[in-house]
Amino acid sequence: MKVKFTLLLLLFYSTVALAQSNVGGPYQELADPKPVELAGWNALKPGVYVSFASTDIRYGKHNAPAIAPLQSRWQAKAWKGEKVHTQFLVWATRNLEPLSFEWSKLQDDKGHTIPAKSISANFVRYVMADGLNSEGGGCGIRPGLDSSLVEDVIDRVRSLPVNKNTTQPVWLSIKVPANTVEGTYRGYVKISEGKNKYFSTLYYSVQVLNHTLPEPAQWKFHLDLWQNPYSVSRVHGVEAWSKVHFDVMRPYMQMLANAGQKAITTTLIYDPWNSQTYDIYGSMVKWTRNTDGSWSYDYSAFDKWVSFMMSTGINKMINCYSMIPWNLKFYYYDKALGKDTMIIAKPGSPAYEAHWRPMLVNFASHLKAKGWFNKTTIAMDERSMEDMQKAIAVIKSADKDFKISLAGNYHPEIEKDLFDYSVASNQEIDQATMLSRRNSGLNTTYYTCCTEGHPNTFTFSAPAESVWLAWHAAYKGYDGYLRWAYNCWTKDPLRDTRFGSWSSGDAYLVYPGLRSSIRFERLIEGIQDFEKINALKDGFIKSDQQDKLLQLKSILEGFDIRELKNKNAAEVLETSRDRLSSL
Repeated sequence: MKVKFTLLLLLFYSTVALAQSNVGGPYQELADPKPVELAGWNALKPGVYVSFASTDIRYGKHNAPAIAPLQSRWQAKAWKGEKVHTQFLVWATRNLEPLSFEWSKLQDDKGHTIPAKSISANFVRYVMADGLNSEGGGCGIRPGLDSSLVEDVIDRVRSLPVNKNTTQPVWLSIKVPANTVEGTYRGYVKISEGKNKYFSTLYYSVQVLNHTLPEPAQWKFHLDLWQNPYSVSRVHGVEAWSKVHFDVMRPYMQMLANAGQKAITTTLIYDPWNSQTYDIYGSMVKWTRNTDGSWSYDYSAFDKWVSFMMSTGINKMINCYSMIPWNLKFYYYDKALGKDTMIIAKPGSPAYEAHWRPMLVNFASHLKAKGWFNKTTIAMDERSMEDMQKAIAVIKSADKDFKISLAGNYHPEIEKDLFDYSVASNQEIDQATMLSRRNSGLNTTYYTCCTEGHPNTFTFSAPAESVWLAWHAAYKGYDGYLRWAYNCWTKDPLRDTRFGSWSSGDAYLVYPGLRSSIRFERLIEGIQDFEKINALKDGFIKSDQQDKLLQLKSILEGFDIRELKNKNAAEVLETSRDRLSSL
């Protein structure tokens, strides 16, 4: 029996290792449903082409890039501690053997260096995407709407073959160490085909300015991207809440922490979003109704998840969803019946209060024992004001000091009851209320979802819109930004980002195998800008430079969401950054 058990255990771990290998290894992109435009390729002289290219453009896989003349040099400015990036393209009229890259350290004229480990060059892969609906939004998408391949996945493979008449983007990223000496640093990246057959070299420089960006853990921007541990469990083929589950989740959540994430997404009930994700959220609390009618609650999964997330550095807020699920179904185990069952209860009903009040009293006690009470919010999303008022009454009756969170429309009637309030992008909060909330230590952010055609983070969205989001937060005075979701992965997430009736990419920003995306990297870029804007603003206030404050205010006025429909996000950003650098 012992030998049999050992063999089964070895089989299990070998299966897990295989699943992880498949997730992290090479894969084949889907075929492009759009025809190849041969005219551009036929106009080229036979050969291989390499050029730096704009990060604001998603270049078509089967279209010849219209870049003339070719750009062999790239320049950037950066604060100490900042990550900057660009992309370059490789395209050819013949098949290419596997491409790979070699890059140097960056060095200034005085011998100071930025080490090679601070630099990366990764292939950008293509995923299937759709588009917006006929009204210009991302909700109610018809299956197969205008599907095409778009570049988004930043892959981690070391080499990749490229077929003829194909464009292959590469994402070049430089993380400037915080202790870098001010100056201009130069380096290069070599592109090779096959074994050590170098055929092109690109040169780049980074001017490091005499400003320092704090580490992400110290960023003030309140980033709240909702996590889904159940997606990681399914895609990696591991048991939820097992040790191997936490092991495979750690680098994903560390990547999120490195973006400045502040909130932990937890669930108090089963399926709070009425099965709107491919992987249904389970309950992190096990509810049991005892034979005498009393209740008991098992917080084991909740405690493991929260402790784990805090160990990655994500520790500012614990948001617990949801007292008002979209289907109003509440599941529990009934000992008298000997099975799982449920009730349907509306906020304000006796059944609703009888179900929730004992749990909240018990939960408050548990949170206080763990030292988490002051970090925790009872969280709801997109619920009516009337339902929120009824839920708030129950929460406060259980413990008057419970914090409450809502992502939804702005309701002045309940604003003071909400410690964490994320309003839809089309909502308006008056400046007096915003200032009062900030002075009271309350958190105020905004969010986008499938509703907004622009700005957004769909896989086909203009990349600059991801950056624009944080600038808009700075303009409006928000503390940050919320988005569903970080990793609610689809059935085939590496290749097909279409899902249900929402525009593609709505449900996740990063990919299995610890692959980032153009959208995610540009979002981080915007958050860094937010931190720089606020650092400059604080300096101007401290030195009483009223003229500089007025200029900064003027720059931010270009980020009114109502005007984006008539403007190009990339052009607005370029102009605004030029003006900001002159302050």
